[in-house]
Amino acid sequence: MKLLDQLWALLTYLITISSNLLPEREFEPSDQFALGIPTHTHIDPPRGPVFKPPGGHPGDDTFKCDYSAMVGFQDCSATNTSCWLTNGNITFDIGTDYEGLNSNGDINMPVGIKRSYTIIAQDGSYFADGLDFSEAKLFRDITKAAAQYPGPWIQACWGDLIEITVLNNLSTNGTSIHWHGIRQWFNMQADGVNGVTQCPIAPGDQFVYTFNATQYGSSWYHSHYTIQYADGLVGPITIHGPSSAQYDVAPEQPLLFTDWIHNSAFSLLRLGTALSPSILLNGIGNVTKFAGQTVVDPKLIPAPYTINVGERTANATRFLLRLINTSFETTFVVTIDSHMMQVIEVDFVPIQPYTTKEVFIGIGQRFNVIVELDDSAPAGENDFWIRAYIPEQCTNGDFAPNRTSPYEQVGIFHYGAAAAQTPTSTPWPNLDLSCTDEPYASITPVVKWIVPPTPVNQPKCDTNCSGEVQNITMGSPPPSDYPLAAFGLNPMSLSSWTPFRIDYSQPAFLNLNLSRNWTANELVVPEDYTAQDWIYLTICDDEGAGPHPMHLHGHDFAILQVGTQPCGSLLPSDLSLRLDNPARRDVVLVPVGGFVIIAFKTDNPGNWLMHCHIAEHAAMGLGLQILERQPDALRRWPDANHSHAVFEAQRVCQNWNPWWATSSEVQDDSGV
Repeated sequence: MKLLDQLWALLTYLITISSNLLPEREFEPSDQFALGIPTHTHIDPPRGPVFKPPGGHPGDDTFKCDYSAMVGFQDCSATNTSCWLTNGNITFDIGTDYEGLNSNGDINMPVGIKRSYTIIAQDGSYFADGLDFSEAKLFRDITKAAAQYPGPWIQACWGDLIEITVLNNLSTNGTSIHWHGIRQWFNMQADGVNGVTQCPIAPGDQFVYTFNATQYGSSWYHSHYTIQYADGLVGPITIHGPSSAQYDVAPEQPLLFTDWIHNSAFSLLRLGTALSPSILLNGIGNVTKFAGQTVVDPKLIPAPYTINVGERTANATRFLLRLINTSFETTFVVTIDSHMMQVIEVDFVPIQPYTTKEVFIGIGQRFNVIVELDDSAPAGENDFWIRAYIPEQCTNGDFAPNRTSPYEQVGIFHYGAAAAQTPTSTPWPNLDLSCTDEPYASITPVVKWIVPPTPVNQPKCDTNCSGEVQNITMGSPPPSDYPLAAFGLNPMSLSSWTPFRIDYSQPAFLNLNLSRNWTANELVVPEDYTAQDWIYLTICDDEGAGPHPMHLHGHDFAILQVGTQPCGSLLPSDLSLRLDNPARRDVVLVPVGGFVIIAFKTDNPGNWLMHCHIAEHAAMGLGLQILERQPDALRRWPDANHSHAVFEAQRVCQNWNPWWATSSEVQDDSGV
């Protein structure tokens, strides 16, 4: 029986591995085991490891990584957080190329389980900072009675299949939900961008998003229906996996830093009203620190968000924190008094650790950091401010008259069993509060990329040989049917101004046919290359309209160079591209009046949105679609008869179109 037992376990493992993720198949819900145990035996099959992710509290068994299908593997993360799973011959760890393919043509990742969530988008009211926001739009876990902000925490483990059903219970809006930073390899139908990958989900309808956790780390999900996420439709994502440095405890759910207003962003955008937001940490803030706001009853102002981390110890405990900027227009520099930060991940990319006092977090960016109490902290001091500064240069001074010092005190890092007290801790001196991304020289990915020195899209040029150039353009007057248009992201070769705009009822996913002609407002850059090709994109802000946090869907990208000089004066001699393992992420800050040069491999067919993550700028047209390998995309998603994803997308559109036709809503912005 022992031999039969081993043979059966091997067969089950091989079947599961081969069926987990094929490049050309639709994702389908399925059980982990493809075959059952023969009925004539009573022997339970061997199972792979099931364990709590590193850093979990000893008494917390609510979430576990489940690799039951990986028979013969062991959890190696308990004593070494850079390791995840091993069987002696095969190891999944921090060095695994999570974008590479194995011998079967599948992504390099473990075989996890299916994790299912159901969340509801609904109208609501929320007291975050002392004032009521009665026009909020919030998520609710279907198992809970009340909506919440931020939305439910989506957790998974590296290699899991994630299935999230989104129900739209909003009264006057459609919605679509984007899983920010998820690569969606050969899976564009789950990217959640209305007008690009789907029609909006009509009120009363639902949509099921299914995707594999091919990456690991921290991210968030949010509505991509125009500026809707500013009204509250955001939530955290954690995909547990290895880390590049050792830590002891992961004490809290992710820390979401955001700006917050008290009227719907839709109405403020249409009225052209200047925004005066306050700052929230995980849904808690103090409005009296901003714009001279007052409240009827000071008791309505909540206590600062507090992280309770247990007693101070002689040997400082190392805490893993997950920092995410979910703002609609605000950039932050985050610090914790008397705690240095060891940065180990940026935007789903594990990096070689570096240490800093402050972390610059642009909109949409994420950082995993390890913090520990500095030796200089006074003995007996147990409460320390978590601070979120707003860099002046990132706001053009808009915030300067609208805040009361110390506005940046947004949370408390608390030691001890007693209740937290108002900290008396002092901020770190000599902080860098400039409007620039984290130093790219410090961001060295663990899994290396070597970018070729010549991209396949290098143009013939005399002055600029850095690939295709997209210029951030401000234009006026706006088209009569698009009154909010203000920005465009156009090829430098075009003299005309084209603000990006989608058609809710005609998503690009359902229009992959090669013969289609794109309309004037569909700014699409077709890319017809192979999976091994690299392209360069240069993004310019020659008009000084920035800075702009630019986000690309469907890819991480390498950051080859960032400069503050205008593209118009950029010469070949000015180029100094970092090609040997450059920094990479999925959101990059374009400096005011400057440029960035990025590169990515065209290995993910489909339509991918690229846009500014200042929600107002995206709504005003600052974006484009990259149509990547259109023939391959069309072969994968030919029609509803051969693709369940196309069939489901058509169903959602069939429900959306009659609702939209009778709605009083109008599309006066880009739609994303």
